[in-house]
Amino acid sequence: MRLKFTVNGRAQEADDVWEGESLLHVLRERLGLPGSKNACEQGECGSCTVYLDEVPVCSCLVAAGQAEGRSVRTVEGLAEDDRLDPVQEEFVAAGAVQCGFCTPGLLVQTHDLLERVAEPSDAEIREALAGNLCRCTGYEKIMDAVRAAARRRARA
Repeated sequence: MRLKFTVNGRAQEADDVWEGESLLHVLRERLGLPGSKNACEQGECGSCTVYLDEVPVCSCLVAAGQAEGRSVRTVEGLAEDDRLDPVQEEFVAAGAVQCGFCTPGLLVQTHDLLERVAEPSDAEIREALAGNLCRCTGYEKIMDAVRAAARRRARA
C-alpha cells in the first residue's frame, strides 16, 4: 500500500508498505527518522514513543496502515526552526541523557505531560513516565530535567 500521512508537520508518502508493518519501521527505515528507537518491539520500554494525532503511542505497536491520513510527531518534531524544545534542552542540561536509547520516548512523554499538567508533582511525573525504561540514569536526573522543564515553561 501507499501510506500517506503527515510527519512532523510535513506531508509524507511511503510506497510498498505492508499494512501490518510497524509505524516505527516506516519512520526509521523508510522515512529516515532514527530518533524513535527500536528496543523491545513489544510496547514495554517506551523508547519508540511518538505522538499519533497528538496522543503518545508506542510506534512499535501501531500498524503502519493505522497511520493513513493521520498526523505523527516524532522526537525530531519537538524541535522548531532548528531550536530544541525546552524539554530537550533541560534533559541535556540536567545530564538526563546518557546512552540515549530511552531518551526519545522520555522526551515525548515529558512533552505530553507538560502540555497537560503545568506543574506536575513527583508522583504525576513518575506515573507519566512509568512506561519508559532507562537502564543508565537511575531516573533522578530525568526527574530533575522534568522539574526544570516545568519551571521553565511556567516562567515563559
